[in-house]
Amino acid sequence: MNIVCLDMEGVITPEIWIEFSKVSGIPELKRTTRDEPDYNKLMRFRMDILREHGLGLKEIQEVIAQIDPMPGAKEFMDELRATTQTVILSDTFEEFAKPLLKKLGWPTIFCNALETDEKGMLTGVKMRCEKSKLTTVKGLQAIGFETIAAGDSYNDLDMILASKAGFLFRTTEKIKADHPELPAYEEYDDLLRAIKGAL
Repeated sequence: MNIVCLDMEGVITPEIWIEFSKVSGIPELKRTTRDEPDYNKLMRFRMDILREHGLGLKEIQEVIAQIDPMPGAKEFMDELRATTQTVILSDTFEEFAKPLLKKLGWPTIFCNALETDEKGMLTGVKMRCEKSKLTTVKGLQAIGFETIAAGDSYNDLDMILASKAGFLFRTTEKIKADHPELPAYEEYDDLLRAIKGAL
């Protein structure tokens, strides 16, 4: 039995922080897990910048409401889910993901949650579990699934490398150069073909 594990941001939706950076005019918020492998460090950096500018969850959610999945992503997800079990493993947050999941037809997602104060300012992150993507893949394997994984960032590499088949999708030249053993794709049709070939 197979299950496909997909990253969300950069693979099926735009990077939320990059979109928020454009709208807010704060270029520092363009930094993502493609640039910073240490997720806790990245989130502390983001929360400090938001606090400096007096921006909270409400402002971020207003931007997310305007974001659509990447062109072709819903069709890709629909065909994939009609073929095999599929789950999104993301380091995003329930508070960010919901509007995008609605536009994707409510696929299953395992992600994290945010902590906020009474003013709606971000104060912390409630991680679902340590090394959530790798831990989830290993958990799925422990209950009888063979995993196939795809992602674009440093924080996807563990789940990709731990799976029976793994793929990079719309990743950076640096990650491709660091992992020449991983097939890398730019188009959904090619990724879908590769996943189906691994089933």
